[in-house]
Amino acid sequence: MKIRHIILIMFFCFLCSIFAFSVKKSKTKDRPNVLFIMSDDHTSQAFGVYGSRLASLNPTPIIDRLAHEGIVFENAFCTNSICTPSRASILTGQYSQTNGVLTLNGHLPEARQHLSREMNALGYETAVIGKWHLKDAPSSFDYYNVLYGQGKYFDPVMNVKGNRDSLEIIENRQKRKVPGIKYKGHSTDVITDISLNWLENREDNEAPFCLFLHYKAPHEGFDFAPRYANYLEDVEIPEPESLWDNQNNGSIATKGVNNSLIDTIGSSIGRRNVVRNMASRMRINKKLDDDAYKKAAYQEYLKRYLRCVKGIDDNVKRVFDYLERTNQMDNTIIVYTGDQGFFLGEHDYIDKRWMYEESIRMPLLIRYPKVIKAGTRSDAIVNNTDFAPTILNLAGGTTPEYMQGASFDYILKTGKEPEGWKQATYYRYWMHMAHRHNVPAHFGIRTKRYKLIFLYGINFKEQPVNPKTLEHIQTPVDWEFYDLSKDPFEMDNRYDDPAYAKEIADLKNQLKQLRSELREEDENYPVIQQIINKNW
Repeated sequence: MKIRHIILIMFFCFLCSIFAFSVKKSKTKDRPNVLFIMSDDHTSQAFGVYGSRLASLNPTPIIDRLAHEGIVFENAFCTNSICTPSRASILTGQYSQTNGVLTLNGHLPEARQHLSREMNALGYETAVIGKWHLKDAPSSFDYYNVLYGQGKYFDPVMNVKGNRDSLEIIENRQKRKVPGIKYKGHSTDVITDISLNWLENREDNEAPFCLFLHYKAPHEGFDFAPRYANYLEDVEIPEPESLWDNQNNGSIATKGVNNSLIDTIGSSIGRRNVVRNMASRMRINKKLDDDAYKKAAYQEYLKRYLRCVKGIDDNVKRVFDYLERTNQMDNTIIVYTGDQGFFLGEHDYIDKRWMYEESIRMPLLIRYPKVIKAGTRSDAIVNNTDFAPTILNLAGGTTPEYMQGASFDYILKTGKEPEGWKQATYYRYWMHMAHRHNVPAHFGIRTKRYKLIFLYGINFKEQPVNPKTLEHIQTPVDWEFYDLSKDPFEMDNRYDDPAYAKEIADLKNQLKQLRSELREEDENYPVIQQIINKNW
């Protein structure tokens, strides 16, 4: 009797496990797939649906489908406009001081790779393919195949989960051996090939997938695939007015007293910045006069950039075609974004980092027809800490308490902001005068109408990483204020205008409160706090 009793108990436990497994499978099987596509430095100006001066060139006809059949966010922002910190905020749902990634030197260990870990717990098969840029391997994902650091545009070496073959790479001008596989071709094509292969050969086809597909392009270097060499060749790319006349944009903090730093701060298109400018990087004829030199550099810069974008758009079509062919398109939440914005000559700037619109605005297009009404546009303020909570909520999960962002799934479902939704976003750039782009450290607040920026002009580290740069110098301290309803291109700093004194005082109060709520204050950096106290 005892043996029969034990056998019955074991049989009952077996049936229970089968039932639990089938219930879990049925729950996960009904959940949507998640495809998160992110390109490096793909700014909102380089889309059709954002209506910029480049929209007439129709640079993204395939990607724009997500907006036509889903939602486009007009006020999506990053909280720190530089690659590594932005990616960390997306994956953690946290601001920089909380997730510990302040600069390009930051790293994200497996324990803090929160979004992928949470998606795994929900029963998703997870993968990240392409650019990672967070130092530690993305070990929390079921599969990864990622570039080392910034990676190469052509014939990239990839760090593949489970691979032990050793290859030599050059990173930060130093050779080292790493586990890796070298792929032939342009990185955009390679990353798409690897992604499609993973989708077609997943280990668990019963589980929904969560794929982070991250392109290297169109990051600086702008090495497009040769097949795009003639794209836009005979087209005159429209120029922003601020390329030639920056009017009253900026302050003493960005120009120096009596414009003494105008040739140093903010990398430029033409000769203005003698430290770093696009013309020298594009190898423009130095015999040209200043205006011709700048114009030629701008045209070459934009064409190379947009050729990289064209490569992404064509490859996104390959992914969409696969989803259509396998009947997964409408059961997949498709997100397209860039890790931050990027200057395409506005204010005579290149790169990102600044709190100006072109830099902090992230493109954000989402398609999921089961939830999102086609052709929706939203001016709700969201930022990259909100991405993880939203994806988790749409996947059937909840927002963990440790995440500082909030889910905007209600906005996706209704097109409206929920009661109590944020009316402002916080921003901070930590990397003072780094990498010869020479952007001063600053923080600020942006509402739907106003923007207030405090440029405090000093490095948070006592010992800068590279003493050969200008990271060790202190630049002038100043405030900037823009009324975006009257001045959408930020051409008129009105901080000293008495007519806005009340609005500025209110913004300062909001900014102080946000910094406290988000744990973004400077208690660990007393020198910065002294500057804040003196100039508040």
